[in-house]
Amino acid sequence: MNGCTATTLHRARGRPAVNDAAPAPSSVDVDRSGEQWWKTAVVYQVYPRSFADSDGDGVGDLAGITSRLDYLAQLGVDVLWLSPVYPSPQDDNGYDVADYTDIDPTFGTLADLDDLVEGLHARGMKLVMDLVFNHSSDEHPWFVASRSSVEDPKRDWYWWRPGRDGMAPGTPGAEPNNWGSFFSGPAWAFDEATGEYYLHLFSRKQPDLNWENPAVRAALYDVMRFWLDRGVDGFRMDVVNFVSKDTALPDGIVHPGGRYGDGSPYFFSGPRIHEFLHELHREVIAPHDRPTMVVGEMPGVTLEEARRFTDPARREIDMVFQFEHVQLDHEASKWDAIPLDLRELKASLARWQVGLADRGWNSLYWNNHDQPRAVSRFADDGDHRVPAAKMLGTVLHLHRGTPYVYQGEELGLTNTSFDRIEDFRDIESVNHYAEAVADGADPERILAQLRERSRDNARTPMPWDDGPQAGFTTGEPWIAPNPTFATINARAAVDDPDSVFHHYRRLIELRHTEPVVVHGDFTLLLPDDAHLYVFTRRLDDVELLVLGNFSGQPRDVPLEDARRWRDAEVLVGEPGTPDQLHLGPWEGRVLRRAG
Repeated sequence: MNGCTATTLHRARGRPAVNDAAPAPSSVDVDRSGEQWWKTAVVYQVYPRSFADSDGDGVGDLAGITSRLDYLAQLGVDVLWLSPVYPSPQDDNGYDVADYTDIDPTFGTLADLDDLVEGLHARGMKLVMDLVFNHSSDEHPWFVASRSSVEDPKRDWYWWRPGRDGMAPGTPGAEPNNWGSFFSGPAWAFDEATGEYYLHLFSRKQPDLNWENPAVRAALYDVMRFWLDRGVDGFRMDVVNFVSKDTALPDGIVHPGGRYGDGSPYFFSGPRIHEFLHELHREVIAPHDRPTMVVGEMPGVTLEEARRFTDPARREIDMVFQFEHVQLDHEASKWDAIPLDLRELKASLARWQVGLADRGWNSLYWNNHDQPRAVSRFADDGDHRVPAAKMLGTVLHLHRGTPYVYQGEELGLTNTSFDRIEDFRDIESVNHYAEAVADGADPERILAQLRERSRDNARTPMPWDDGPQAGFTTGEPWIAPNPTFATINARAAVDDPDSVFHHYRRLIELRHTEPVVVHGDFTLLLPDDAHLYVFTRRLDDVELLVLGNFSGQPRDVPLEDARRWRDAEVLVGEPGTPDQLHLGPWEGRVLRRAG
């Protein structure tokens, strides 16, 4: 998500109601018909700027990724999801696309992309490309033409509107409506040359495309065909549920303490979104000769909406990224962190497990390029970092759905530490600091917020070894490496059989070899326990008990049927002491019973 972080969800929906309009968490049976390859897969997300630099310019590139494919093959992942590598001014680190069918020279060439596809396919892996179709860069030829004249044929490819009647164009408050941008400020930018405003839900250099125009949709479908013809196996579609907007563009509610109106009710899963996604599937996905995975990133999506989006009978998309579980640990703004209540987390994830059990499919994640590091956020990144990172992986991967591993997660990588605002690179973080300080906030308090929640925590270079610049580059990196690289790095992890890396490798192997992990039903246990995450997975005569201790104290698991599990096989984790149902601090375990 290019900036539409969990802040969006609170602003649009309020705090999540874990019991609204959905089945109560319980045991459900699973329909195993119509299986697709992505149901048994594990996806690894690469943020190209930060993964591996092959030419010493300090920025990661495609050749660098290709050089590290054996590492991914050793981990055992099935799919590489590549964040944007298209030509871009890099206003939002590539999520501002200036050409949808080429590669930015920073990252290489189309030939380098072809080499990456070939290298992945040779190792039995697939490639998923990021598509940013809600908006383009203002430097894309489409927008250059659109803003050149009100008479240009591409004028209606974007959202252009005159200012409010009776107000001088370009003055504060004269915008066509009161919506705020996710990157601070108004969601409209005035263009002096043509005397009108264009809509940009994100940066002013990211004008929103007008999907109401069928020519826009046809051009975007051609982009998808271009990449499929080059061997790409699927797409992750950035904020795709924003592409349909209420064409009346009404003012939004100004929430207490807010400066701009909340426009999200008018573009979150807008009026034609299902029509558009069905058309996309019909025109691009259905005619293609290879099974293709389409994932929709959908901020603010409800469970009932997700069931419709991912229902195979509707032929729209295969799974959604939803954000309910990553908005539980902050207030109205993502910058205002609060302690995570494990009971809320369990209720939320269980609701989605049950709600998508008979229809659709789940995406499973703790980390991505927009989220701070999970072991720092949800667990313990100090003395118990290794068991905590393993436990988080165990709990996530044993749910039903497709797990996503974000680069460095398999190492137990932590949040970074920046001293000054100049150390940050993320436009969302930099803009938040500037706006808050301008409003009189204490700069040190805002820096503390950024250190905890900035997207830059996820974007530091991948630590390959303990050498200069963490082995990421021979030059000066575009953003400083996490100072933990001396001890937390890929070389050390691969060499240590008890590392987080090898724990993730075993979890991925388990998904490939144990059908109950993919197909089994889900039953949440101990929903009111504030420290233990416990659930079962069952398929035919095989049953798994998944245990996670979300605390720094040893815990006994108080199950009524404890005797059934005391002699069970330990599938993941160390045998308990004195029994299988005793967990150490931040420990995870999976037990297996058959028959």
